Amino acid sequence: MSKITDKVTELALPVVEEEGCSLWDVEYVREAGSWYLRVFIDKEGGVGIDDCERISRRLDPILDEADPIPDSYVFEVGSAGAERELKRPRDFEQFTGAQVELRTYRSVDGSKSFVGTLAGYEDGAVTLLVGEKAMRFEKEQIALVRLHVSL
Repeated sequence: MSKITDKVTELALPVVEEEGCSLWDVEYVREAGSWYLRVFIDKEGGVGIDDCERISRRLDPILDEADPIPDSYVFEVGSAGAERELKRPRDFEQFTGAQVELRTYRSVDGSKSFVGTLAGYEDGAVTLLVGEKAMRFEKEQIALVRLHVSL
């Protein structure tokens, strides 16, 4: 994590928790020529627009005061989403047994995308149950792992 996201996480965590939510992730990315600071939140029963608005209004002056980012940026607070990306070991532990989509950088058995049950996580390696088959993907192979919602 960058120093910026570390600092924003430190500033945001108490505010997010005071509002009855949990902090899922903080990202600072450049898109289409602009910098975006995004704070993703989660809450039992789901996050609503009111949650995002309250947290945004509380965090905005705190970020202005602390000034962790010297350049201009767009600030957003949003839900982690139903198909959130899993990044940290605790994310994988929390969602063991859940349906996930795993994407690889290169084809494995003729595919770059796998949907299955998250069966394990160890030192960055992910094990999925795809049908009856257990498949292990090493950290270097994995481009993305996110929750999968079937419609």
